[in-house]
Amino acid sequence: MVDTIAIKRVNIRDLLSIDLDVWMEHPDDWDFKPRATISGNKFSIYSATTGKEMANIDLDDEQMEAAERDRNVELRVKFQVHGMHGRLNDIHPIIADGKAKKLATANWKSVQPIQFN
Repeated sequence: MVDTIAIKRVNIRDLLSIDLDVWMEHPDDWDFKPRATISGNKFSIYSATTGKEMANIDLDDEQMEAAERDRNVELRVKFQVHGMHGRLNDIHPIIADGKAKKLATANWKSVQPIQFN
């Protein structure tokens, strides 16, 4: 299940594009079902499973115009798991490469409809 969601960046590309950092509780969790809503100029991400609001941000006029025009949002998600990702205190280089390696993070991109309230 999703622990926390942080909105990192809001851009306008072809659609309104929002970058999210999603922290999962366990590496085998697959329960991420985001739903996007806009109320006034507040953009919110809800969990479809629990109905709980996970993150929100205020949009400026240009971002609101793009959201109203397209009625869709592009979510660019970076998944991370507590206990697996975070600060790397001890760097253990891979001798063959000659440099330290980080754990891989899963990235996901999806276009979601926006529900206006």
